[in-house]
Amino acid sequence: MLLYNICILLYAQIVKIVALWDKKAKQWVEGRKGIFERMARSIDKSDKILWLHVASLGEFEQGRPIIEQVRKEHPEYKILLTFFSPSGYEIRKNYEGADYIFYLPIDTPRNVKRFLDIAHPEIAIFVKYEFWLNYLYELKARNIRTFVISAIFRQDSVFFKWYGSRWRQALDSYEQIFVQNEESKELLNKIGFDNIIIAGDTRFDRVAAIAKAAKKIDIIEQFKADNRLFVAGSTWGPDEDILQDLINNNPQIKFIIAPHEMNEARINKIIEATKGGAIRYTQCNVQTSFDNIQVLILDTVGILSSVYGYASWSYIGGGFGVGIHNTLEAATFALPIAFGPNYHKFKEARDMVALGVATKVENAKDLQKWFTPLRDNDDILQKVSVAAKDYTTKNQGATSLITKIVFHD
Repeated sequence: MLLYNICILLYAQIVKIVALWDKKAKQWVEGRKGIFERMARSIDKSDKILWLHVASLGEFEQGRPIIEQVRKEHPEYKILLTFFSPSGYEIRKNYEGADYIFYLPIDTPRNVKRFLDIAHPEIAIFVKYEFWLNYLYELKARNIRTFVISAIFRQDSVFFKWYGSRWRQALDSYEQIFVQNEESKELLNKIGFDNIIIAGDTRFDRVAAIAKAAKKIDIIEQFKADNRLFVAGSTWGPDEDILQDLINNNPQIKFIIAPHEMNEARINKIIEATKGGAIRYTQCNVQTSFDNIQVLILDTVGILSSVYGYASWSYIGGGFGVGIHNTLEAATFALPIAFGPNYHKFKEARDMVALGVATKVENAKDLQKWFTPLRDNDDILQKVSVAAKDYTTKNQGATSLITKIVFHD
């Protein structure tokens, strides 16, 4: 543990240095200043606390169905939500579903004791892959019921290495380990764990709720009008480069592009390169004429999931970088999906490729080849759309299973 604790402290110092010029690192540091005092002022000693911890925004979406079900079925609990990353905290720090929202203090023995003294959770739930050793050891020492949900374990994970004994010991802290797939269960069984339940991924429940609550958006309806619509979500530069050829080669189709980050240079590049005309969403209102506009750039947040409901096809960005973004939001609206080559660490993406719902593309030529039959043949489009919707529907139910076991309902 000494080496682990040294690495944790070293990481914190490096982030402080990077914070001198990097915005996210600065948020990471500033958000943790005075955190114990702020927690102590907020959390009452008499509260029954359920603590749910997530790394960032994607994991929040996996934890959110649990929070909302607990709110509905067990209102006696106050919800404490913590984030590790600014990209999650800064976007969801005002989320109304939780009673208390904070950054997670860095995982040192002293911090962990102070955090748990103030938070005094009765139940702790970690989402997917947040394995902080000091937190887990101390939770076990205090006999606090602890769970991990929507987890995925792979053969190359530290738990299965010769040097992973500390990590294997940390898994003893969990009362139940809820995994997404059979492979994870088998791997954990091999190292002696039998408290494993294949519950699936809570995000399927989340996207079902999103689809049910989809908003009517007047500007999107006016932009689409009687045309067919292609939506590209969470795109980066390489994604936009191959999409540009598709746009210019399909002038009869309307496109919406939702960049993952609002990069002015990239937005201007799309506008300049689009032969059929492009405009920003924030420049539009109900009086805007879209007669000579082929592309709408979604330079706002919070509506992409509803926008998918207007589309016939989708592209999900990130596959030319560290990995693709959320494919399930598009799939739940019965959309065929294309994305770049880096998708293999996402189970749902692998599943959908196997089902023919999603397709990997390497370049603009691949993208056009995928799109053409889906554009020209209604039978093919219908078949893929039905398969996409069926996949998201059949995989719902993880939230109810988890909450029933956690609360002995």
